[in-house]
Amino acid sequence: MKAVVFEEKGKLVLTERPKPCLEKDTDVLVKVTLTTICSSDIHIKHGAVPRAVPGTILGHEFVGVVEETGKAVKQVKPGDRVAVNVETYCGSCFYCERGFVNNCSDPLGGWALGCRIDGGQAEYVRIPYGDNGLTKIPEHVSDEAALFTGDLLSTGYWSAKIGEISKGDTVAVIGAGPTGLCTMMCARLYEPGKIIALDTDADRLKTARENNLADFCINPAAISEKELEEQILELSQGRGADRVFEVAGGKDTFQTAWKIARPNAVVTVVAMYEEDQILPLPSMYGKNLIFKTGGVDGCYCEQIMELIGKGQLDTSPLITHRTSLEHIMEAYEIFEKKQDGVIKYAIKV
Repeated sequence: MKAVVFEEKGKLVLTERPKPCLEKDTDVLVKVTLTTICSSDIHIKHGAVPRAVPGTILGHEFVGVVEETGKAVKQVKPGDRVAVNVETYCGSCFYCERGFVNNCSDPLGGWALGCRIDGGQAEYVRIPYGDNGLTKIPEHVSDEAALFTGDLLSTGYWSAKIGEISKGDTVAVIGAGPTGLCTMMCARLYEPGKIIALDTDADRLKTARENNLADFCINPAAISEKELEEQILELSQGRGADRVFEVAGGKDTFQTAWKIARPNAVVTVVAMYEEDQILPLPSMYGKNLIFKTGGVDGCYCEQIMELIGKGQLDTSPLITHRTSLEHIMEAYEIFEKKQDGVIKYAIKV
């Protein structure tokens, strides 16, 4: 079968790999129908994910059809259309029992797919703990509508949930890329007073505004740091943002996040950085900020799928490009360089 493999730092290849098979009774074999490229795949390529294993098939955001199930699998059957969770998890360890599935203590737990074990940028994929990691797609929901259930929407849903948004809050989202847009989308569920999107890409800000994901858009590159802080103050009754989501992962975006937050705000760091960040405690002393960080706990896919089915979550504006697995390396080049106004690819397998 065709598959995208992370060979070594700086090198991805589309190559032939053997079709996987079930290894445990809890496994499910999925025939992939639609996959995509995530910024985390680019981080792996750059060597910025220390746990990534060379030789692994990439891909952790995809949908498909169940081909075969292990004897212990009860929730899905062959022929079911499914969205795949970004994380695999056992469901019974200390962390899973508390909903922290990103930290599942099983050797295959947490973010393993497309990082430590073979993922879904391929024709077939083996899913460990299939009962936990697969969400059935209703008949009235298309593959494209369900594509981002297991990662992008899971990340947006999780970050909005832990961000403690209250009705009427001023919410600032730094980064209007795919994850930032999904964070805004999920933040809307909590009825904030306003959402402010910050990004240096005019096209992405346009997408946020035209799709009612953001109420106000700011390009930090077009103004000074002082002007940025003044604009945020003006939009928040002179206090600063009640909730800040740092989704960009840029060189200075973490510093921007705490500076635009009001005292006693919650700052949620969703971004994956390629370099260490500094927490300048003396400079922020007295702001009494709460920081929340870490990888998504992708265990809310049933709720997300229900919201998709009701039309309350619609990621169709995010799919700007479509192609096939045969042309995925061209897609990688465009996506990495943010060419042609790309936000997300839908890649048919």
